[in-house]
Amino acid sequence: MAERKLFTGGEFLVTEPRSDDVFAPEEMTREHKMIYAAANDFVKREIDPNIAQIEEKSEALTRSLLKIAGEIGLNGTDIPEEYGGEGMDKISTGLVSDVIGGTASFAVSHSAHTGIGTLPIVYFGTHEQKKKYLPKLAAGEWVAAYCLTEPNAGSDALNAQTTAQLSDDGKYYLLNGEKIYITNGAWADIFIVYAKVDGEKFTGFIVERAFPGVSSGVEEKKMGINGSSTTSVVFKDCRVPVENVLFEIGKGHKIAFNILNIGRYKLGAGVTGGSKMTIAEASKYANAREQFGKTIGSFGMIKNKLADMSIRTFMAESIIYRVAAMMDDRFRTSAIGAKTPATENAKMLEAYAVECSIAKVYCSECLDLCVDELVQVFGGNGYVAEYPIERMYRDARINRIFDGTNEINRLLIPGTILKRALQGRLSLFDEIQKLNNENNVYSFDPTKLDAALLGIQKYMLTTCKKILLISVGAAVNKFLDSLAEEQEVLAMMADIIMEIFAAESGLVRAQKHAAAKGEKKAVYHIAAVKIYMNDMVPKVVHWAKQILVASAEGDHLSDRLAVVNKLSAYPPVDTIKLRRLIAEKVLKTKRYPF
Repeated sequence: MAERKLFTGGEFLVTEPRSDDVFAPEEMTREHKMIYAAANDFVKREIDPNIAQIEEKSEALTRSLLKIAGEIGLNGTDIPEEYGGEGMDKISTGLVSDVIGGTASFAVSHSAHTGIGTLPIVYFGTHEQKKKYLPKLAAGEWVAAYCLTEPNAGSDALNAQTTAQLSDDGKYYLLNGEKIYITNGAWADIFIVYAKVDGEKFTGFIVERAFPGVSSGVEEKKMGINGSSTTSVVFKDCRVPVENVLFEIGKGHKIAFNILNIGRYKLGAGVTGGSKMTIAEASKYANAREQFGKTIGSFGMIKNKLADMSIRTFMAESIIYRVAAMMDDRFRTSAIGAKTPATENAKMLEAYAVECSIAKVYCSECLDLCVDELVQVFGGNGYVAEYPIERMYRDARINRIFDGTNEINRLLIPGTILKRALQGRLSLFDEIQKLNNENNVYSFDPTKLDAALLGIQKYMLTTCKKILLISVGAAVNKFLDSLAEEQEVLAMMADIIMEIFAAESGLVRAQKHAAAKGEKKAVYHIAAVKIYMNDMVPKVVHWAKQILVASAEGDHLSDRLAVVNKLSAYPPVDTIKLRRLIAEKVLKTKRYPF
């Protein structure tokens, strides 16, 4: 296999990747499969039998489960071996998150501990900090939490009011302030805390619960994830040794925002695992429940739901492992300077901020679609607490808020891409200019189709990228520096960008699977891509036209709309037949079909 190209973040919008450049889940190694099996075994043996007790917010049980997870290496996939971890790749981390993601409240506790609670030390800690804290975190001996949000600093994290003042003897920083909605807040032994040194320099600190001046508030009464601890954490003249400063004074934003990139990726993997669980539950019930003398799984509209849940999850899964491989490639090929490893880590973590935000938004909204359809398949039974479906529905809702709301991430996606284009890091404006200079390319032309499998879909994906460039060019030309204030326009750009990345990830995956196993064995992959592209193109066209109407007028608008209409001419696919094909496999196997 050819070595994968090392992509820059957002480059997928202006390039056509080779199939070898995109990692697909079917390419998992033997070691990856062993990790997946170990995580599955842990969930079946330790979590599933204890879900009810976990939901009672049992600290003792959750701590014991985290220790068991530590014993089998599920806490330390991102922690280097020299500090007690497993030193695995991001694909392995994704697999663990994928499997544990279906475990309700435990997934939240585990993710906060192993992700945003531990990774700041992994990527920004000194050798001494790593040596002191990481072995205990990997073993599950200590539990970690991440303290960023405040009463007046949610999405606007840099508006934090928590302060840090150096003591007169220069040995401690005195922290004062309150953090809210902290996962593992009442249980954590270690807190990653952000405070402003001298009231202005945003800085990260490692704070132990044992330090004087740390206290937790009462448990929040939440809509879902009730088995996890969520409290405020208060710091009152909390004495933090100067050696517990993370990275550099005034560079806390580098930690906070870059760690959230990884957190978003891990969340995406976790909710994808949750989506797979909903498909299994829906298929089992659809096979058992009878109405009008038939199982409800035999009805077309139920099949439609099972197919849509599976197709969206297929795309979510394709996104997750593509992004994981991109990060792995970046970490493998980037030289980390002996004196400035944290600086290099910040650059690497920032590289795929766009793709991590896509993973977070797309996958969390995939889960919401899946749990909503799951309730519908169960009917009235899905609405009562006797069945686990009601809890799953409530638990899922938080994921669109965790790790930066989906609205904030929708602004970050196009905002980051445009910023990189202005910096010359992404050839976006060059491609827009090329497109404006092209002649007679704005119509569906069968002679230009790739002769390979899914050639029509590949062609239409390319046209969707052109439609995006046309709309982005118009918006930039109209709004210039004020584009950041046009949130509705940016959100629609983000939706098009996400759809393109999802479709491309799934399309290349299907092509690779067919090449490796033959078209007959890839029939479900192929069907999923055909359905998805058929349904995606009209959405892209709608959003692009809305952007154009907001950005242009007169002849310029008419010309651009005419171009989009020509580009979007697309022969429709019989999606009813293909959806039934996928649904029948779901009903037969009683699980996610890919």
